[in-house]
Amino acid sequence: MYEAVHAHPDGDSTVARFAATAASVGYDGVVVRSRSDARPDVDHDAVAEEYGIDVVSGVELDAEDTSQASGAIANLREQATVLVARGGTPELNRFVAESERVDVLAGPMRGSGDVNHVVVKAAERNAVHVEFDFSKVLRASGGERVQALRGLRKLRELVAHYDAPYVVSADPESHLQLRAPRELLAVGEEVGFDRDQIRAGLEAWGDLAERNRHRTSEEFITSGVERGRYEEDS
Repeated sequence: MYEAVHAHPDGDSTVARFAATAASVGYDGVVVRSRSDARPDVDHDAVAEEYGIDVVSGVELDAEDTSQASGAIANLREQATVLVARGGTPELNRFVAESERVDVLAGPMRGSGDVNHVVVKAAERNAVHVEFDFSKVLRASGGERVQALRGLRKLRELVAHYDAPYVVSADPESHLQLRAPRELLAVGEEVGFDRDQIRAGLEAWGDLAERNRHRTSEEFITSGVERGRYEEDS
């Protein structure tokens, strides 16, 4: 299982601190999803070797509107293993869901964000993983927490109905906000998931990393076609 984190300077904790904490609470890896203008200057492989946990290079696009997002997606796709694009408005949510080069639609219910069947069907069609962002449920209280739970339940029903791909995250900006998998399993039950579904959402980050790493390997040519002995000899 993996968590996706905002590391310094985008967040408060370094990649190394996140890796050490994640390893100690039972994660197999972390995706460093820092914003494109605040990415850490760090050797991900060196951190992974030191702490015995997979450390995935990621980037999160936080665009103001669809026109800004359109220009940035192509540039950022080649810069990281996992490309996350933040939604948060109905327009951005739909645009990201329709962008097949994006891996994850992040925070779709934040702010004025809303999701309907059109967005979820587009995400399913383009293999864009919809994020279940548990940050507000974990760190907010009162009406804000109730609203977050309501939004996640609506999102869960749509994702389940259309069998859309998804990921789960607490969206931590500090190692102190990182929650063990068992805690997220418990939160998921409040939203209406069973534990296996939440586990699948945490594992999906690692599946995305593995898929994208394979796609950038020398063996990969195109979907369903890989380099083998005959290509090597030619």
